[in-house]
Amino acid sequence: MAASPTSAPRPDGAPSRWPLLVVFLVVFIDLLGFGIVLPVMPRQVEPYFDALRLGRLARGGLIGLLFSVFSLMQFLFSPLWGRLSDRVGRRPMLLLSLAGSVVFYAVYGWATTFPPERAATALGLMLAARIGAGIAGASVGTAAAVIADCTAPENRARGMALIGIAFGAGFTLGPLIAYFGLGLFGRQPWGVGAIASLLSAVALLIAWFVFGETRRPGTRPARELPSLARTAAVLGMPTVGGLVLVYFLSIFAFANFEATLARLTKAAFDMGDDANFLVFAFIGFMLMLAGGMYRPLAKRLPETALLAGGVALMILGLTAVGVVAWRTQAGPVAGGPLATLFHVGAAVAVAGFACVNPSVSALISRRTDPHRQGEVLGVNQSFASLGRILGPLAGSVLFDLHPSHTLPFVAAVAVLTAVLGIVPRLRRGVDRA
Repeated sequence: MAASPTSAPRPDGAPSRWPLLVVFLVVFIDLLGFGIVLPVMPRQVEPYFDALRLGRLARGGLIGLLFSVFSLMQFLFSPLWGRLSDRVGRRPMLLLSLAGSVVFYAVYGWATTFPPERAATALGLMLAARIGAGIAGASVGTAAAVIADCTAPENRARGMALIGIAFGAGFTLGPLIAYFGLGLFGRQPWGVGAIASLLSAVALLIAWFVFGETRRPGTRPARELPSLARTAAVLGMPTVGGLVLVYFLSIFAFANFEATLARLTKAAFDMGDDANFLVFAFIGFMLMLAGGMYRPLAKRLPETALLAGGVALMILGLTAVGVVAWRTQAGPVAGGPLATLFHVGAAVAVAGFACVNPSVSALISRRTDPHRQGEVLGVNQSFASLGRILGPLAGSVLFDLHPSHTLPFVAAVAVLTAVLGIVPRLRRGVDRA
């Protein structure tokens, strides 16, 4: 399909709408599928664990594997998706990504139809589905490259903010759609996979009919596939390596918070499932709201200032959450000032993260040759996925090391303080570029 007239940047430098809509849908579907499966998967595997008579340690390990393999595949395949998009174009890679989501979420739904007597088959298919969905979802770097293709440098940060808004929307609406949508399938366990697969199919159809190629004509095609040497070369680019490090550490710190949030609300406030669900919806809503507020700010402030401000807000917010954990170590409390402090701290931390994400992506994109946008942004997303693997692992371990449950937040604040020390040097590098 030939590139549509809306695929190229507009003369006024504003982003073209159709490509950005498809990018939003790709990222939204990625997080929506994740948000739909996340709340129910641990419960859906229990009958199979019972049939296999697995112990507590084995159960926890397998659940952890089913969750983390998704991000592991994104870590491994994001550079490949990005590099191939530089070589063959953004459109075929994003279409392939959505098609993969259609198939593998359907496989996940199919896996839940097996009786407990076929537990090994069911768990094997679930693992395969999570691996495939992770590979298909490794296209966020390619989506960021589409934004880079379609926006002028001065509008790059505003365009990148769409990815953060899509993350927040998927994180918020995923559990909601899972809860209400399952009614369409009579609460059958396979309904979760069916919903995610159908939504991916809708996004695929929209992308097929409205999305034209955005890779700029005349850019040199990439001929080499990703390798450790090429990744090292990307990390060695002026200021880019430092920005990737900042992004990795910021996501690592934020993932400490995400992975322990449900456990903290139980320990600090004795929240049940419904109340905890509302907390997660609140977090996603704040991520959406902050992403929307970032766009006008990006017209007035440089990305380096927004990056530093975002890290500072994350430090303040996570410090407040850590104080709540410390003050409730004697036992859960029912609302009151500590509950207010928790919600304010969480909102501030999320607002800070919403500033970090697009700022880093925009700064990296503006320092990358057009013909390497997919590769470089793919490497950045690869290290982001690594942060989402290591952060929850560290947070889950640290949570139980002290009765106050404060260590995940202490570690996150310490890491972010180091990041805040790196940012001024990056700013000097950016100013010289």
